[in-house]
Amino acid sequence: KELMTKLSCTQVRLWLLVVVFIFAREAFGRENFYANHEGVPLFVNKIGPYFNPSETYRYYSLPFCQPSQEKAFQKPQTLALTLEGTYLMNSLYDFNFGDNVQDKKICDKQLTPSQVQEFKKAIEQFYFFEFYLDDLPIRGFVGSVDQTSSVPVYTVFNHLHFDVLKNKNQVIYANITYDTNKVTVLDSEDPLIEFSYSVNWIETDVEYHKRLDYFEDSFFKKDLEIHWLSIINSLILVILLVGLISLIMLRVLKRDLMRYEEAVEDDSETYGWKLIHGDVFRFPENASIFTALLGVGSQFLAISFLVLALGLYGKASPGLGGSLYSLAILAYFFTSSLSGFMSCYLYKQMNGEEYYKNLFTTYTIYSVPFLTVASIVNSVSYSYGTTSYIPLGSVLFIISLWLFIGLPSTLLGGYFGWKLAAPFDAPCSVSKLQRALPADIPWYRQSVFQFIVAGFLPFSATYIEMYYVFSSIWGRNPYTLFAILIIAFVLLLAVTACITISVTYLQLSIEDYNWWWRSFICGGSTGMFIFIYSIFYYFDRSKMFGNLQTTFYFGYMLILCYLFFIMLGTVGYFSSLFF
Repeated sequence: KELMTKLSCTQVRLWLLVVVFIFAREAFGRENFYANHEGVPLFVNKIGPYFNPSETYRYYSLPFCQPSQEKAFQKPQTLALTLEGTYLMNSLYDFNFGDNVQDKKICDKQLTPSQVQEFKKAIEQFYFFEFYLDDLPIRGFVGSVDQTSSVPVYTVFNHLHFDVLKNKNQVIYANITYDTNKVTVLDSEDPLIEFSYSVNWIETDVEYHKRLDYFEDSFFKKDLEIHWLSIINSLILVILLVGLISLIMLRVLKRDLMRYEEAVEDDSETYGWKLIHGDVFRFPENASIFTALLGVGSQFLAISFLVLALGLYGKASPGLGGSLYSLAILAYFFTSSLSGFMSCYLYKQMNGEEYYKNLFTTYTIYSVPFLTVASIVNSVSYSYGTTSYIPLGSVLFIISLWLFIGLPSTLLGGYFGWKLAAPFDAPCSVSKLQRALPADIPWYRQSVFQFIVAGFLPFSATYIEMYYVFSSIWGRNPYTLFAILIIAFVLLLAVTACITISVTYLQLSIEDYNWWWRSFICGGSTGMFIFIYSIFYYFDRSKMFGNLQTTFYFGYMLILCYLFFIMLGTVGYFSSLFF
């Protein structure tokens, strides 16, 4: 009790610290107001191949014009910026609010032969660059290549034209265009490039809180109508699927009940699911691992709804003010109490005794595989020198959160779960003698076939929208349509619940009472189909290439599909239990 009291005090203090931290982040992302002719800093961020979202490098890794060593500085770094691979450096672009600029030269750059090759390689791989003006990203391409002739012609866009929209004293939107008459062709080994820019300020009546609407349709386009058509198509499919399953289940149940009533009247032998009523609530093997998965799955469900709700509210936007990565990490640590509570609560109901072992399993069953994969990916990123590499200081900060916030939170939740756990309320008692399982099971009722069916149907209900989610995660399309994403997520959960209930009933009807683990695996098997789709997306839909991007993609997709396996498996189990 004394230990738990200390943990409670520590938990409260940590909560207060995090609340202060969140408010500090909100202040960092506050609205900015400018007076006329006031300086608006433009920060340069990164460059990288357009088709490899994880392969990004510092902007000044290419020989662009940059401030002197005495005047160069980096914007203060936060956890959100680090996780996004964002490192904002000051630039030589001089922006004053409302002041137009015409053909202002930044510098003359005499390239060496090696620097020319660097530019050619960047242009050949469709390198883009990213700036930030008033916390808004501005993106463009380094140059272009004409391969129609026998010798490729490489062109550098050395003159950038900025169109900046403003509403009174606030920046609303900025975009970059190129002047084809002011480009440099790399046709020599040591060309002299004059870098310059122009700025045109345009008044607009668009309000500040709607400025991300421009961002959605700018450099990386989105098709809103296709999203709604896909979600309507999925909704119709789900309604038909749920209706069909419900109709079949009602007819089958009605038929079975009639048969059992006739069997009672005729005093004949009972068969089917009624015969195993004394074994159906016999607790599963490896209950500690099973309940740990259910606890973590409950936590992931809470995190998913929390992040989606904040995204819908506008607190998980793609701008600097709200980072989805840092939000998810903080949500994970502070919902660890839920995983501990659910795990110990269910473990005690299943007559478990070693609850400390159960808590340890709960805390490590997902976090250890995740940290292992993240460490491997981060090591590869370090070897390539990309901005996606997470420095040691940030890694230690995340580990400290894992140890000093996540662990006490899990222990505290486990303590209350163990104390508040009520006996398992089974509608019928468990027989002392365990029945033998059926020997001859048709192929279509065996576990492998059920896993395939149970995983494919939920996946098919959301696979259209999944393409856009993949394009957002592994592409350049910022996903801000959280209303559609919430609908798709709810549809996924609904279909998973319905199909798992059907599979569980079919299993019980052939007198196979080992439904606990099978309901979990049937619900979670959708994660396997998501991983299969990720392989298809990588090789057929994307143009990603290279060892770095391949390691990033398949490493994090593997751990993401494991997350879906646990989360949807939890939905499958609880829906079958309530059924």
